[in-house]
Amino acid sequence: LDVLLGSDDGELAFVPNNFSVPSGEKITFKNNAGFPHNVVFDEDEIPSGVDASKISMDEADLLNAPGETYAVTLTEKGSYSFYCSPHQGAGMVGKVTVN
Repeated sequence: LDVLLGSDDGELAFVPNNFSVPSGEKITFKNNAGFPHNVVFDEDEIPSGVDASKISMDEADLLNAPGETYAVTLTEKGSYSFYCSPHQGAGMVGKVTVN
């Protein structure tokens, strides 16, 4: 599944920002507009036992160029909240449910 970082009209958002994937499906976050962006999973809003640092980009690490990607594969079922640390205050947050 591909998720755009920044909408085509320049909105600071994940597109889509609420979606489901089967366990083990790769999710590719792709820089689109309004960058730099990153993808950080909220350690308090992921399934118990999952290490947020292993599925997140480092907060200091940013995707700076158009088309740059970050891919993650989630296997533990449940819901995961994530955000872009530079734009979290602007509402650039999302949620994925792993089935």
